[in-house]
Amino acid sequence: MALENMNKPHNSCDEVIVTENLWKTYIMGDQELHALRGVNLRICHNEYVAIMGPSGSGKSTLMNLIGCLDSPSQGKYFLNKHDVSNLTDDELARIRNKEIGFVFQTFNLLPRATSLHNVELPLIYNGTPQLERLARAKEVLESVGLGDRMMHKPNELSGGQRQRVAIARALVNSPSIILADEPTGNLDSKTGDEIMALFDELHAKGNTIVLVTHEPDIAEYAHRVITIKDGVIAGDHPSARFATIAAAK
Repeated sequence: MALENMNKPHNSCDEVIVTENLWKTYIMGDQELHALRGVNLRICHNEYVAIMGPSGSGKSTLMNLIGCLDSPSQGKYFLNKHDVSNLTDDELARIRNKEIGFVFQTFNLLPRATSLHNVELPLIYNGTPQLERLARAKEVLESVGLGDRMMHKPNELSGGQRQRVAIARALVNSPSIILADEPTGNLDSKTGDEIMALFDELHAKGNTIVLVTHEPDIAEYAHRVITIKDGVIAGDHPSARFATIAAAK
């Protein structure tokens, strides 16, 4: 299905993510489990948003739908102004590669590959020529402070450096959004602060960031905090940190 032929929603800002009455229902024997119950959400270009909630709240389900890792049971999801609600698995995979940069808690790096090769992978999948992908992979590694670690493998890097490689991999395709799932979960507090400072830098450069976390102190790094509870949005407000910064201007 060609993206240009899809229906587009009316938008009041440069919207990257729009969900309309989004439901996700799982069938468990003769019962229905509603993980999401009619979620309506709008995230604009260059917003820095945290989605938080306890285990079982539906935030992971929402993350999977936003990341095109799953499809909704009902409702619409527009990514970068295109309806991706009912695409096939192959179509979703192509959009994930082009539009979404993932950063995971567990890094998800190939253990026997160098930092450079790990960052190259999305470009290999989309057929980018070798010289171009090497240049782009080197550029993003340098941008996250790993210009001198390109040929190191994950077991030769610290936890913070491995997460920087994962962030570089997320950036290499210039995606519409960076989707970070508990990005500091496997890091000590000092290293976690360094990674969150890097997200601040990425946001300042114009990136749209969606941070999924269950930790209130990590959510406060974002400018907007959306709370999910029992499959619905229970709160949507500026973070205290952003409110303080805005008040000081």
